Amino acid sequence: MDSISQELRQELRFRWRGIEADGTHRSGSVIAPDLAAARAKVRRDGLFIVELAAQGPAPRALARPADVTRFTRQLASLLRAGLPLAPSLELLADAPASSGKSHGMSRIVGALARDIVAGVSFSQALRSRADQFGPLYAQLVAVGEASGSLAQVLARIADDRERSAAQRAKVRAALTYPAAILVLAVAITAALLIWVVPTFRQIFDGFGAALPAPTQAVLALSAGAAKWSLPIGVFGIAVGMGFAKLLRTSKAARRECARLSLRAPVIGPLLTTLCAARWSRALGTLLSAGTPLADAFSSLDHATGNAYFDHATAGIAARLRDGERLAAAMRATQCFPPEVVQPVAVAEESGALDTMLLDVASLCDRQVDEKTGTLASLCEPLVIAVLGLLIGGLVIAMYLPIIQLGNVV
Repeated sequence: MDSISQELRQELRFRWRGIEADGTHRSGSVIAPDLAAARAKVRRDGLFIVELAAQGPAPRALARPADVTRFTRQLASLLRAGLPLAPSLELLADAPASSGKSHGMSRIVGALARDIVAGVSFSQALRSRADQFGPLYAQLVAVGEASGSLAQVLARIADDRERSAAQRAKVRAALTYPAAILVLAVAITAALLIWVVPTFRQIFDGFGAALPAPTQAVLALSAGAAKWSLPIGVFGIAVGMGFAKLLRTSKAARRECARLSLRAPVIGPLLTTLCAARWSRALGTLLSAGTPLADAFSSLDHATGNAYFDHATAGIAARLRDGERLAAAMRATQCFPPEVVQPVAVAEESGALDTMLLDVASLCDRQVDEKTGTLASLCEPLVIAVLGLLIGGLVIAMYLPIIQLGNVV
């Protein structure tokens, strides 16, 4: 595995100059593991190479989760068609950019192909790139290699990743829409307080009469916003950057933030059910593929995407090693809803744990869809009410003195 990692670090950026068949001069750069591979890539475009020189190490190849899912689906299709693994990887690595695959994914797939040709197993090559594929992906591929059903396993991985991506998008949309509307409402209110309300103050100063209490409160709020908006904004940006850095560098901070998100009102139960669905589906898939229960937890480190849930997974694994039952270990973490733990306890007695976990995951998926729809329907009247209170209240407070003056006249 160390040799594989070393190969990844040795990818170089080459600068080239060449001539096309019609005499046109061209230049550019290409990333390849060695000079021969770089020369082959440039000549593939029908160019005569005039100069080719290494420019130093290439940046690390990165791929989006959607690219990994697309690659998995395409590889499963090629293997089902009867193409061997190494030629399939080479074909996907050489696919044109118009196929939708990113350049980073092409480099990763090309490195995988070189590893296979060098005699490394596919699962081992994937483990060396755990930041892109994850331990669960590599473990399932290892099971598929051992059982001779790699194409079927890859198709199942692609199905699960597509389902998870669609679910994440749905939950993100349900949470982003009201948040964006509220932020917009606060921004509009702040703009009115800073730039519009002061013009009303000049009008009110000529009335020579006491202003209503709501108007006085808005004028005081406007004066405070004009005076303190810049310092508060700078302070808020600094706090946000510091918090983001803390989350990047501290596992304890990420875990605590994840725990608070699971305990938050409204969205907490939704996120808990979502994490339980991912966890149950990942463990059920591993068990149904033939992975022993004790070995499956080594591949569940980041199965849920929630740091607190993943930390609880490590605790469950430790309890299992001490001889505790799975349902009891899950209940002790206080992460899983009762409707998840109880079926697992029944399945342990009947010996159908893998099937029950997949059924529980499907049930949780349906609950997530229902909760997401309910949340979206509840957010619409809530957003309207907040907008009415913020902007409507501000407008009424500003026009209240004018209305009272008209009544006096």
